[in-house]
Amino acid sequence: MAEYKLELTTGNMKNAGTWDHIFLTLFGSQGQSDRTELDNYGLDFTTGAIGTYTMKTSLPLGKLLLVKVEKDPFFYLSEDEWYFSKVVVTTPEGERVLFPCYRWISRGELVELRGGRAMKIMEDDHSLLIEHRRKEMTSKKSLYQWKTLTEGICDIISFNDVTDLPAEIRFSDVRSSEILDTKMITGLELKIKGLIGSDGNWENMEDMKKIFWFANTEMSEYVAEHWKEDEFYGCQFLHGINPNVIKRCSKLPLNFPVTEEMVKPFLEAGTSLQREIEKGNIFIYDQKKMDGIPGRVYDGQQLLVTPGICLCYSNPGKKLVPIAIQLYQQPSEENPIFLPSDLETDWLLAKMFIKNADIMDHESVHHLMNTHFLGEVFAVATLRCFAEIHPLYKLLFPSFRYTLPINIGARKSLFRPDGFLSKSSLGYDGIIELMRRSLAEMTYSSLCLPENIAARGLESIPNFYYRDDGLKLWNIINRFVKAVVEHYYPSDSEVCKDPELQEWINEIFIHGFMGKKDSGFPACFHTVQELIKFITMIIFTVTVQHAAVNNGQFDYCSWTPNAPLLLRKPPPAIKGQTTMQTILDTLPNIGETAVFVAMARLLSEKFSDAVLLGAYPYERFDEPAIKQMIQEFQAELSNLGGTITDRNSKLDVPYTYLHPAKIESSVTI
Repeated sequence: MAEYKLELTTGNMKNAGTWDHIFLTLFGSQGQSDRTELDNYGLDFTTGAIGTYTMKTSLPLGKLLLVKVEKDPFFYLSEDEWYFSKVVVTTPEGERVLFPCYRWISRGELVELRGGRAMKIMEDDHSLLIEHRRKEMTSKKSLYQWKTLTEGICDIISFNDVTDLPAEIRFSDVRSSEILDTKMITGLELKIKGLIGSDGNWENMEDMKKIFWFANTEMSEYVAEHWKEDEFYGCQFLHGINPNVIKRCSKLPLNFPVTEEMVKPFLEAGTSLQREIEKGNIFIYDQKKMDGIPGRVYDGQQLLVTPGICLCYSNPGKKLVPIAIQLYQQPSEENPIFLPSDLETDWLLAKMFIKNADIMDHESVHHLMNTHFLGEVFAVATLRCFAEIHPLYKLLFPSFRYTLPINIGARKSLFRPDGFLSKSSLGYDGIIELMRRSLAEMTYSSLCLPENIAARGLESIPNFYYRDDGLKLWNIINRFVKAVVEHYYPSDSEVCKDPELQEWINEIFIHGFMGKKDSGFPACFHTVQELIKFITMIIFTVTVQHAAVNNGQFDYCSWTPNAPLLLRKPPPAIKGQTTMQTILDTLPNIGETAVFVAMARLLSEKFSDAVLLGAYPYERFDEPAIKQMIQEFQAELSNLGGTITDRNSKLDVPYTYLHPAKIESSVTI
C-alpha cells in the first residue's frame, strides 16, 4: 500500500469556496489512483481553506504526471463556481510535487493539471503528457483567436465583451466593484455641480480648479499653478507623461528656419545657437508624423491640428526651456515662429497647440497602442502558443493580468467612433491614422529603452528622471530574465528547437508588428540572448513603460490648459492678436473639460487588488532555483525604491511614477 499526502488550497477571493463534491485522481508513469472524493469532517472548501487529505493506492504510481480534479454538485438548484488555487502532493518517497491551477471551476467541470518543474514540449517523455499538451493547445487556439480591429493597427482578441472571457482572465469582483465605484462617484460629483453636458464656456481659469472637491493631488495643484512657466513646460518633455518624443538636435530641420537673432536672447550670454547645438544643449520636439491628418468637424467647422515643432534649450541652470515654436511643418507668413519674447498670450497659446498635439500622440500612440495594444498582442500570443507548463508561460503570465478585460472595455468606451478619444481635435478617424503612421514607423529598438535613449541623444541631458529610473529598471528586469531564461535554455540550440517558442514570436511579429521585416522585430529566435532581450522588452513595456505614460495622467492632465485634448479655435497665424479671452474660447467648454478630467481621474486610479512588478502571487514555479531568482528580483526592486525615495525627497517636483512600489505587474487600467 502506497500513501500520498495532499494539501489542497482554495482561493481567498470573494465567493471562492464551494459546497460541491470534489474528486481527485492521480496519474503516474506506472499507473493511476482511484477516483477519490476529498472529504474531511466539517466544511472542506471554504474561501481561503487549506485542506489536507490522504490517498492510498495498492502500488506506487511512479513519477507523478497529472492530477485530475472533478467538481460534482451538492445542491442541484443553484450554480456554484469554485476557485481552485493549487494542490501539493507528497509521494511515498517524500517528493513534494506542485500542481498549480489558479482558475475557477464550474459545476460538472473537470481539469487535468500538469505538475512538477516547468517543461518545454521537447521534454515531454510520456504519452500521457504528450496527449495532455496536445489537447490543451488545441483548446487554447480555439478559445483565444485573433481579430483585425482596423487595417494598419495591431490585431486584437476576438472577444467582444468582457463577460465572454474565461473567469480567470476577467477582472476580480473587487476590481470590477472599485472601477464602478470610481465611475459612479466621479459622475455624481460632476452631475451635482452641473458640469456634465454643459456647453457653456469657462469665464476664467480659476473656475477650472473647482471641478473636483477632493480628487486633486499635490502634483495636480502644482501643475495648475506653474503650467505657464517655460521651465515647467520644458521639464514635462523629460519627466511628464510623454517622455518619449523629444530628441537632441544636431542640425535644424530645413523647414524650421530659426535664426541666431531669434533665439540669442534666450541663450547663455556669449554663446550662439550653433555652438549650443554642437555642445549638445539644443533639443527638438517634432510632430511631423501628424502632418496632413485632418482634424474632426466641430460645430460645422473642421478643427485645425498643428503638427508643430518646438525647439528647447538645456540652459546653464540645467533646466530645459522652450525657445522657439513653429505650429506647422511648412514655414510661411501665416505660420510664424513664436518666441518667448512675443506677447505673453501669443507664446502661451502656441505652447498649448504643441501640447494639444502631444497629448493626442501620448494617449493614442505612446499609451494606448504602445502599451495597451502591444500588451494585448503579447498576452494573446502567450495564451495561444504556450502550454501552461511551459517556463515562459509561467514567467510571463503575471505580465498580462487584466490586460484583456481592460482593453475590451476601453474599446467600448474610449476607442470607438463616439468614444472618449473621438472628442479630441483629431477625432476617431484622425487618431486611427496617427496610430497607423506610428506603427508603420515603429522599430524594435524604440521599445528597448537603452537603445531608445541613445538614438535620441539623451544620454547626458540633466534631470531626466524617466531615463535614470527607467534604465535601472530595465537592467534589473534584464538580469532577472537572463537568470530564468538561461536556467531553461542553456544553449542556443534549445531556443531553436522549441516549436512553441518559435510559433509565439512569429504570431507576435505578424499580429503585433504587421510582419514588417525592416522594423527590426524578430520573426524567430536563434539565440538565448535574442530571447532574453525580447522578454525583457515585453516585461518592461507592460510594467515600467505603462506606469510612465499612465500613472501621472491626473497629475498632468486634470488641469486642462496643460494638456488640452481639444482646442476649438484656429491657432494664431498673426502675432499680437491673442488675448486671455481667445485662450478661454479655444479651450474645451465646461462639459467637455469635465469629461476629459473625469477620464484622467479614472486612468490614474489606484486599486486595492494591485499586483506590483516583481510579484508572483500565484505559485506556478516548483523549482527552488527559480523561487530564489524571484526573491532576488524583488530585493533589487526594493533597493531601487529606496534610492528613488531619497532622490525625490530633494526635488521640488519629485518623479514618482517609476518607483517600483507604484508599478503594476501588467497593463490593468
